[in-house]
Amino acid sequence: MDSSSYHSPPSSLHSFGDVQNVKFCQWCGGPTKHEIPEERLRVICTSCGKITYQNPKMLKSTQCTPLMEKLNEKFFEKLRTLPDGYLEIGESAMEGAIRETREEANVDVEVISPFAQLDIPLIGQIFGHDYGILARLKKPHFSLGPESSECQLFSLNEIPYSSLSFSSMVVTLSLYVEDMKEGGKPKFHYVTIIKRSLPTFL
Repeated sequence: MDSSSYHSPPSSLHSFGDVQNVKFCQWCGGPTKHEIPEERLRVICTSCGKITYQNPKMLKSTQCTPLMEKLNEKFFEKLRTLPDGYLEIGESAMEGAIRETREEANVDVEVISPFAQLDIPLIGQIFGHDYGILARLKKPHFSLGPESSECQLFSLNEIPYSSLSFSSMVVTLSLYVEDMKEGGKPKFHYVTIIKRSLPTFL
């Protein structure tokens, strides 16, 4: 996988996201209309005229060895993921990775470095995978968090790719395994994941 290349998605993918679902103004609560005043579809209030911008969200996950959890949510039941989640206000990516890992696997980690940034323009998210954040367990003890039904460490040749919950997890772990095979030293990767339509699992 060539992590240095960048594939610009079609302009149509830049235009939508959740924009068409916004019916009311975030400023005054008035009804909105959808127009293209500046080369992209925008949400414009018909009362106050202000534009409601839809900005990407950052999601980060923690890459430890790897440590994976089985999700407890009904929609993702039996699927696995790295500890991950959205950043809180005022929180750095590193702080968020430490917090999420503690919340989901009851373990403290030491952050080593950023590992990968995965952009998914279609769904308006930037996955700073730990922005892949590489981390090591401070102690080899972990347990279930409230959002997990199972928590387990995997060796590189045991990673259950077929049961991973998100394409971003598959890409992140594949990059990590490639780095380990090529010399044992992780590199920083930047990848854009191009999706032509919204899948069942993102």
